[in-house]
Amino acid sequence: MNRQLPFTDQIQRSGTSSATDDSFLAAYYKRLFALADIVPNGSRPWDIIIRDPRFYRRILLQGSIGLGESYMEGWWDAPQLDELFHRVLRARLNEKVINLPRTTALLGAALKNLQNIRRSKKVGEQHYDIGNDFYAAMLDPYMVYTCGYWREATDLNQAQIDKLELVCQKLRLEPGMRVLDIGCGWGSFARYAAEKYKAKVVGITISAEQLELARKNCAELGVEIRLQDYREIDETFDRVVSLGMFEHVGHKNYRTYMQCVARNLASDGLFLLHTIGLNDQGTGIDPWVTKYIFPNSEIPALTRVTEAFDNLFLLEDLHNFGTDYDKTLLAWFKNFDRNWHRFAAELPQTFYRMWKYYLLMFAGAFRARHLQLWQLVLSPRDTLGGYTRPLR
Repeated sequence: MNRQLPFTDQIQRSGTSSATDDSFLAAYYKRLFALADIVPNGSRPWDIIIRDPRFYRRILLQGSIGLGESYMEGWWDAPQLDELFHRVLRARLNEKVINLPRTTALLGAALKNLQNIRRSKKVGEQHYDIGNDFYAAMLDPYMVYTCGYWREATDLNQAQIDKLELVCQKLRLEPGMRVLDIGCGWGSFARYAAEKYKAKVVGITISAEQLELARKNCAELGVEIRLQDYREIDETFDRVVSLGMFEHVGHKNYRTYMQCVARNLASDGLFLLHTIGLNDQGTGIDPWVTKYIFPNSEIPALTRVTEAFDNLFLLEDLHNFGTDYDKTLLAWFKNFDRNWHRFAAELPQTFYRMWKYYLLMFAGAFRARHLQLWQLVLSPRDTLGGYTRPLR
């Protein structure tokens, strides 16, 4: 639980920076960073390099937004940003300071449905519509924008193929099955399932850019890609899959989401849900992430997920391979960094630093086991017989 720092009220009332205040804050944060073996302006790769003394006041008053924006503006740096966040989150430094913007964000999520049909389109417009060329330069050839499966893989391409294969096996996919892919992205799963398993896939997305490329990628495979919200579907499918979309649903809509899946899934069907998850029952809303990366996003707690499908589905299998997201994010950053020169003329340097911060911050979070990656296999309650996870 966050606790109020004894000098917070004084700093907030002062409104302007002073050398005394900045010195006091620097000394406090030096002691705080020491809990994670981080030395301000130290020489190790994970040490934080402070370039503007106003940094301390900014993160005190602005929380994660101040931390992320000050990095974007060059106020601080770290040679190995992912390892800095790994140490910060492993030591739970985020729980030891006040975070006023996060408190405001949580209040907003409690009072509003930030992921209703109208608002849900914002993430497509802001994040996924950056440009297909940009994402093609960062992702694998299938353009999978979710965690890879690295059990046997040694590179990103194989990790994503292995993940797609794992999903198909968990779904017990067979030729001719009709499959709904909720949040189909650029059609990676739809393409793989149609090519390898001869499935008849309907993919839905809320991104116009994704729609265009997904249709191109799945041409001549019998795949249908639609610009559609999950709440608008009313058909019958043998299988339903959702890879990396549930983080955009929001807790106010979890029950509706599960009811929509149940309505569209055959009585002998299977549903696979692939989502990032929290360790506790807190609300997974980060103000910087929702402002700059995924508008109105919310990482779910497992208890909220299971409550949402209560009396609708049986939990057949729960698989956590969250540590694989660390490797996936580092591979994405390597591709992004290597190809940045192709986009530098049209995108500002602050975008580069924003995207670097996004990818490496999350890599550190998964490395610290602050976040998890779950795959749940669910079946209708009236399905008889057992379920065995495929051996992969």
